[in-house]
Amino acid sequence: MTLRDAQGLEISSDNPAVLVGLDGFDASFLRYGKTAGLVLAAAQQQPDQVLANAKAAALQLFMQTGDAAAKAAPFLAAGAASLDKALPREQLWLKAVQAWADNDIPRAIALHEEIVRLYPRDLAAMKLGQGHMFHIGDAAGMLRIAEAAAPANAENPYLHGMLAFALEESHRLNEAEAAARHAIALQRAEPWAHHALAHVMEAQGRVEEGLTTLTELSDCWAECNSFMLTHNWWHAALFAIDSDRPDQALALYDQRVWGVWKEYSQDQVNAVALLARLEFVGLDAGARWQDLAQYLEGRLHEHVDPFLDLHYLLGLARAGYDASASELLTSMAEYSHSRPQEPSWRETALPLGRGIVAYGREQWAEAFRHLGAGLAGLHRIGGSHAQRDLFHWLWLEAGWRAGAYAAIRPTLAERLAARPDVARHRREWQRAG
Repeated sequence: MTLRDAQGLEISSDNPAVLVGLDGFDASFLRYGKTAGLVLAAAQQQPDQVLANAKAAALQLFMQTGDAAAKAAPFLAAGAASLDKALPREQLWLKAVQAWADNDIPRAIALHEEIVRLYPRDLAAMKLGQGHMFHIGDAAGMLRIAEAAAPANAENPYLHGMLAFALEESHRLNEAEAAARHAIALQRAEPWAHHALAHVMEAQGRVEEGLTTLTELSDCWAECNSFMLTHNWWHAALFAIDSDRPDQALALYDQRVWGVWKEYSQDQVNAVALLARLEFVGLDAGARWQDLAQYLEGRLHEHVDPFLDLHYLLGLARAGYDASASELLTSMAEYSHSRPQEPSWRETALPLGRGIVAYGREQWAEAFRHLGAGLAGLHRIGGSHAQRDLFHWLWLEAGWRAGAYAAIRPTLAERLAARPDVARHRREWQRAG
C-alpha cells in the first residue's frame, strides 16, 4: 500500500506519520513556515523511506553551516541503502540532494528539472531547483523551471509567487507584479509573493507604496520562519531608508530584523546588509556591529557560498574585528584555489573581499579598486538584484571617499534615471560634484 502527499504524488509508505512529516516539510518550504522539522521524525519512523531521508538531509543543508553536509550524510546514506525500494521520483530526490551535499550544483539543478518535467506537481522540487539557480545567478533557469510547472499548478498560489520572483529577477517587472498580485488574490498569506512584489516596487522606486504595502501585509508573517519574517521586514526597512526615514529603518532593525534567530546565516545576512545601508545614509550603528560580529566569528572557515562569506566579512570589518576579517579573507583565498571549477570565488568573491577588508581599514582608494574589480561577475555569487546592490553601494561610498568622482558619475546617473523619485539618488549625484 502507498499513500499520496498533499500534491497528490505517490510515496512509498503506508505509514501516516511519514506522510505527516513529508507534507510538513513541503508546506513549510513553500509557505516559509515552521513545520519542516517534522520530516526528521518521518525519517526516524521509517528509516528506509528514501524521500523522508532526502528531505531530512535537505533540511540540514538549509542551515548553511560548515558542518551541514556532515549532518546530512547519515540521512543520505540511509536513503542510498534503500534506493532500490524507492519510487522513481524519490530516487531522483535523493540523488539531487546528494549532489547538493557534494557541492555539484549543476547536477542538482539538472535532477530537479527532471523531477519537475516528470512530476510537475512537485512544487518542493521546483522550489529547491529554483533556489540552486538563484544562488548561481541563473535567472533564466529560475523562470524556465517555474514555467515548466505552471500548467499543472494553475490555481496554486505558491507557483505564482515563485513565478513572480523569477520574472522580477529576469527584469520583467510588469509581469512579475501581475503574477505576485495573482498569487495574493488566490491566497493573501503568500509571503514569497509579498517578497516578489517588494522587489518590483524597489526596482521601480515606488518606495512609499512599497512600505505601505508590506506593512499592510505584515500580519501574514507571524507564523513564518525567521528567514521570511526578517527578510520581508528587511525589505520594509529598505523602503523606509529610500523614503528618507532612516530612524524608522533603524527601529525595524532593532525590533524586526535582528534578534529572531541570531545564529542563522540568513538572519545575519539581513542584519549586515541593513546596518551597512543605514551607515551609508549617515546613521551611527553604535554597538550593533559588535553584537552582530560575535555571531560571525565562528564562520571564518565555512565557505558555504561566496554571498554569505562576503556578508560575514563586511560585518567583521565594520565591527573592527580586523584580525578575524583577515583570517576569513585568507581562508576564502585558500578555498578558491581548491575550487578551480567555481571561478566565482576567485574572480568575484576575492576581489570584493579584498575591497571589503580595505574598506574596513578606511583605505578608500584600495577599497574602490578591488570592489570595482569584482562587480562585473557579481550576478554569479547569488543574492537578488536588491541584495547585490549592497556591493555597488560600497563601491560608490569608497569612490566618494577616495575622490573618484569621474569614475562613479555614470553609475550614479544610471541609478537616478532608474529611480528618479528617490531623493537619495539626487543627493548622491550632487555629492559627486
